[in-house]
Amino acid sequence: MNIKRAIMLRVRLAFLAVAVFSTAIAVRIFYIQQVEGSMWRKKANKTYVKNRTIVATRGSIYADDGSLLATSLPYYRLGLDLTVGRRKGNDALFNAKIDSVCILLSRFFGDHSKREYQARILAAHRDSSVKYIVLNNETFDFQQKKRIENWPLFRLGKYKGGAVFEVIRQRVNPFGNMGKRTIGSTNDNRGQVGISGLEASFNGPLGGRSGKGVFEQLAGGSWRALYDGSETKPVPGLDLYTTLNVNMQDVAESALLRALRQYRADYGCVVVMEVATGEIKAMTNLKLKHDSTYTDDFNFAVRWATNPGSTFKLPTMVALFEEAALSPTDLVNTGNGVMMIHGRRLEDSNANRGGHGTISIQHVFESSSNIGTVKMVLRHFAAKPERYLDYLDKFHLTKPLNFQFRGEAKPFFRRPGDRRWSKTSLPWTSIGYESLLTPLQILTFYNSIANNGYWVQPLIVKRTQRADEVQEDFTKTQVRPEKPICSERTLKIVRSMLEGVVQHGGAVNIKGTHYQIAGKTGTSQKLINGTYRKGVYYTSFAGYFPANQPKYSCIVVIDNPHAVNRELLYARAVAAPVFRDIADKIYATDLRLHRELQGNTTRPAFPAQKLKTTHTSDARLIAAELNAEAPEGWTETQTPRNQIPDLRGMTLRDALYVLENKQYRVSYSGVGKVVSQQTTGRLVTLKLE
Repeated sequence: MNIKRAIMLRVRLAFLAVAVFSTAIAVRIFYIQQVEGSMWRKKANKTYVKNRTIVATRGSIYADDGSLLATSLPYYRLGLDLTVGRRKGNDALFNAKIDSVCILLSRFFGDHSKREYQARILAAHRDSSVKYIVLNNETFDFQQKKRIENWPLFRLGKYKGGAVFEVIRQRVNPFGNMGKRTIGSTNDNRGQVGISGLEASFNGPLGGRSGKGVFEQLAGGSWRALYDGSETKPVPGLDLYTTLNVNMQDVAESALLRALRQYRADYGCVVVMEVATGEIKAMTNLKLKHDSTYTDDFNFAVRWATNPGSTFKLPTMVALFEEAALSPTDLVNTGNGVMMIHGRRLEDSNANRGGHGTISIQHVFESSSNIGTVKMVLRHFAAKPERYLDYLDKFHLTKPLNFQFRGEAKPFFRRPGDRRWSKTSLPWTSIGYESLLTPLQILTFYNSIANNGYWVQPLIVKRTQRADEVQEDFTKTQVRPEKPICSERTLKIVRSMLEGVVQHGGAVNIKGTHYQIAGKTGTSQKLINGTYRKGVYYTSFAGYFPANQPKYSCIVVIDNPHAVNRELLYARAVAAPVFRDIADKIYATDLRLHRELQGNTTRPAFPAQKLKTTHTSDARLIAAELNAEAPEGWTETQTPRNQIPDLRGMTLRDALYVLENKQYRVSYSGVGKVVSQQTTGRLVTLKLE
């Protein structure tokens, strides 16, 4: 019985202990859920380990010669893993070296003193809850990282020194602000999302595909990857190979900037295109800022449509010659330079000097006569204005180019039947008013004239590529209609007119000497508050060069120039010289534009025909290098060491070489080649003529 009672007592005690323990657990659960619940729920919401996006490396952008225009480079932010310094055996080392580290931190970043860095690091080191701190938010490049890795303590490596280099990828433009708006920019310091230019228009291919991974959040807001095998690797972005030429881009920007500063203009743009391919070789846009400097922050060439002015007289002339059997020598009476059309006044630029009178169609174009152009348009299209608009459709002027940049402005033309179409719409449209076009759209038409009448869609990106593998070739989808925009006869006439503008017309001030330029000036009054204002102009020059075999087309636009008198505000004085400056520099550097020298098909004769004697080794070297034949009758001879050879015909250098090698002293007079020699003992006297 005593044994039974003892067993039951033990069972009861064990049961009581389990009951007390279970009750304590239940109470603790209740306390955590009900009393401390809100606190723990807040902590649960503050996730320290979670899946995060691993951003892909953004692709690079290249020029036509492979030069880097934009790329993502690794920059670094310096942090310190405090758990390393708390490990057994590392704490003494940490305390001994932290003083030197803080001195170097203060010198390198220059934002805090050595004491401030030391106080901050030691305070965090003593707080066991802090595992990691960011020492400075400034980023630095790879070369600076290598220097920091050699600092005391940090040179021991990540697991003994505790230095953590957080990689921050930043977008870098090796050529600085050159072509800034064309190349584009990204929206943050990691450079992952394009917001303008090529960066934005090709954001998808450049950005690649992001991955997923598990990350641990550290003190200071930084994240560290935890490699548990579940991560999805990111796919790097594609590289963009553009048609831009670095040298031409630099030439265009420099020439435009000089003109904008000279005329204190509001903005300007330049586009250079290769005629046969439609490839954009340079595109620059500069805008006046409030501090009187110019910056490339808006793409006027693609996104800004305005009245093209007199550059639009070229498509008008093409339409006229296609529509009617006209000759450039046909006469047009422009009168005194003033004409009233349905109550609206039209003037030529020289109206104050009595106008042009009766002139040929060629002269109408070369002098940019508004009245001459309008009279011909009214004569042939007044009864059928829709026919004129049909020609503009055929010339690809009424629809967007579907250029590779996003945000291209749409062309605008009024048509018969539109609410605002009037009796003056046709004549004013024909001279570049009541319509809107971008500089690139106008240039593309001029390029088609240079390209023997064949229209080519402009191209600024040739292909996307990953390593050596081409992903997409845009030259294969480039629009190239098979039919020309006009007949050969019309093409020949208008090309002659464009050359005439520069040779003896409105742009004679940019007439060349080594090559010819063909083009057209454009000076249009700006529409301000619904009224066209005299003295406030949009100036432009569009054309191509060399005129006989066009290689490049170009347009220059300068908006609202300022000068001492109105004559200096016209396109011939403002925009045309910029075109000439750009063309000159391109012509000088592109050897393909120069005439080839006719070479001799036979082997050249030996270059030193007048020499009577020379060193055999020299003769052989010259003949081999120049692929030349030695003169007939030459023989190779050897002179005994104690005998002086016949030196006549030798240059002084060769004679000295021979004599001094034979231990003779030399005296000479005259210049040229040896004509006589005299020996006296060990002295040789030479006479040269």
